[in-house]
Amino acid sequence: MIIEKPEFFNEMDAQENLMTLANLNHKISKEEVAKAIEKVGLNASDVKKVGEYSLGMRQRLGIAQAIMENPDVFILDEPTGGLDEDGVQLIYDILKEEKAKGKLIIISSHQKEDIKELSDVIYLFKNQTVMLNE
Repeated sequence: MIIEKPEFFNEMDAQENLMTLANLNHKISKEEVAKAIEKVGLNASDVKKVGEYSLGMRQRLGIAQAIMENPDVFILDEPTGGLDEDGVQLIYDILKEEKAKGKLIIISSHQKEDIKELSDVIYLFKNQTVMLNE
């Protein structure tokens, strides 16, 4: 799960941040964390502190955090926020790949392109009413 603006420890690099989270469940190795970081277009061996990251880099790291333990369900709020065109396409490709594996992906987005590109079923929330948008 990621929220609109993922938060991390600013004084740590990407690998340190995700290893801190991975160590909570002890499900994945350092190598698997590195793979998730690389998959979203970041460099796992980069020692740059997350506090120096751009919004787009933080968003990519948030997606890495969401995919790193290979969950069956993804809940993503504004998954492409802050990303450039290449970053958006990369995230679309990753989510489509996960969907092809049979994963359930729930997204909340104000970006019509996200909805159009990624959705099989669309629910529209308007004036405290939920409507199936076909």
